Amino acid sequence: MTFTRVEKRLGKFGEHNAWRTQQPHVFHQFENFMKWKTLRSVLCLGAHADDIEIGCGATLLELQQSQSEMKIDWVVFSGDATRAEESKACFERWIDANRRGRLIAYTFEDTLFPVQRREMKDAFQSLARVCSPDLIFTHRSDDAHQDHRMVAELTWNTFRDHTILEYEIAKYEGDLGRPNVFVPISKENAERKVKLLADHYQSQHSKPWYRSETFRSLMTLRAVECRSSSGFAEAFHGRKLTLSN
Repeated sequence: MTFTRVEKRLGKFGEHNAWRTQQPHVFHQFENFMKWKTLRSVLCLGAHADDIEIGCGATLLELQQSQSEMKIDWVVFSGDATRAEESKACFERWIDANRRGRLIAYTFEDTLFPVQRREMKDAFQSLARVCSPDLIFTHRSDDAHQDHRMVAELTWNTFRDHTILEYEIAKYEGDLGRPNVFVPISKENAERKVKLLADHYQSQHSKPWYRSETFRSLMTLRAVECRSSSGFAEAFHGRKLTLSN
């Protein structure tokens, strides 16, 4: 399991290492907090280069500061040579050398994942043979982008005994939902996320949504929703979480 016992006060665990949930049938909002147990393996899945960093990049920075035994596997499912090089460089800056697991870059055709489902399913089955992570970060199942939805669907199809958190990415379609899992982020890690995204994905700077203000403002909004004292947080959809003593 990914989480350990529940406490009613944040103070015992520190400011930034607590999970919060908005599910009223499980925990009362803002009054219960969960601490990570020891994570040894984390799998990050992204349809495109930069998806992982945008969706859960600050959380990964936080985890590297608290999880001494953790290895991070990083999988990107599409990208030309330029995007692949950007992704590799960013991975090496984002993840400490002693935390790095596998970096896998597939070359499925961008925007056409649904018509490549069979081949992608095979890729996921190959991943499952070599990865059994404690925690998986992936796209949202109801994301408006078809490539993102396909990665989410295949994640749930393939990894049925794992804890999965779905990250969010702001976009033109306006599909941001109501996440129920929040990770408070330190100001330092929030700003580092924004800077690394700006530095390493020069190919995306012409896109109107690819702005530091976009990334910073979403973390600021999620901080309001979880009362993060730092003023920053990332949020996820925990569609199916199993908790035990």
